[in-house]
Amino acid sequence: MLYTDRNAVVIAVTGGIACGKSEVGRILEDLGFVVCDADRIAHEIMVRGTPVYRRVVECFGEDILDEDQEISRPRLGRIVFDDPDRLQLLNRLVHPAVSDVLKAWIAERRTKGGHAAAQVPLLFESGMDTLGWDAVICVSSSESRMIERLEARGISSGEAGSRIAAQMNIAEKELRSDGIIRNNGTMKELEKATRDAVANLRFER
Repeated sequence: MLYTDRNAVVIAVTGGIACGKSEVGRILEDLGFVVCDADRIAHEIMVRGTPVYRRVVECFGEDILDEDQEISRPRLGRIVFDDPDRLQLLNRLVHPAVSDVLKAWIAERRTKGGHAAAQVPLLFESGMDTLGWDAVICVSSSESRMIERLEARGISSGEAGSRIAAQMNIAEKELRSDGIIRNNGTMKELEKATRDAVANLRFER
């Protein structure tokens, strides 16, 4: 367990698409961190019947729904990643609710003690970097590696490029973070980079 002399260290893990944030989250869990995923939160607040669900369907239409009348993330993604204005609209509908959940989660973790990390892909874009994290770690990769991983998920190279371009430049995210994990190699290298990044953080408490 890292930082055993500190109580409730809460960090944010951000980075580019297909850079390995989920794998870093798994590694942090192995190090004893309680890990939260903002993407999972976004999915939960968009399930059928929620206020966010109703607002998203009202704005984007029923074509984004699957056979179970749930929002199809692939269908919605194809709409917003091709249209920056529509992407901003979606973010305005979803991000405030995700931010509220994360605020409550941070408060809970500080009450319970122990170390915690939240994976927040759009941390800076959404303004969630102001929620009171002790530190921010950016997981980054070369663009070629990002595209390679997205293509392995069945996404075309053109769509992969659009999704990368829709996010803040990875170099800017690195500059705004307290630590960087570069993920261009093996899983073993990623595990070492994660351990090193966390060990090198300096917290202002």
